Amino acid sequence: MKRVREVEAAAVSGETRLSEGVARYMFKLMAYKDEYEVARLHLTNDLATALAAEFPGGVTVRYNLHPPLLRALGWKRKIKLGRWFDRAFRLLVAMRGLRGTALDPFGYAEVRRVERALPGEYRALVEKALIGLSPETYERAVKLANLPDVIRGYEAIKLRNVQRFRDGVRALGF
Repeated sequence: MKRVREVEAAAVSGETRLSEGVARYMFKLMAYKDEYEVARLHLTNDLATALAAEFPGGVTVRYNLHPPLLRALGWKRKIKLGRWFDRAFRLLVAMRGLRGTALDPFGYAEVRRVERALPGEYRALVEKALIGLSPETYERAVKLANLPDVIRGYEAIKLRNVQRFRDGVRALGF
């Protein structure tokens, strides 16, 4: 980030759109939601307490999930799981240290491999845009910096959007 800011200040005085875009989207690419993060988020919100306060008569909580193992076995739909599944969420949170290692059971999925590679790919593109940055090339660099905004969704949707990102990079000439 420091290098981006320095090159931007030297090339286009008074502008910060490039630095802001790179900061925003590098963070986005690094902070993807994997199975460990979804589990943490489910446990962070004290859903049971909030629901008990709002509905004194009680409610039934069900998680609609499509576990990667079932998906790999050809299961096409989400399954409904009750609060008993909180134990599995706790186990996943405890296993988050495996993220990105050879022992990560979710890390072999194509979408996870792509998610891990995207920050490095983006950084290399930004470095390329910084070479010869000038008032004439500034708008193109800002467009590149903001391109990761199209990367949204989960699984196949996310992979299609990564392709849209890469198509946009090619269209900009990077």
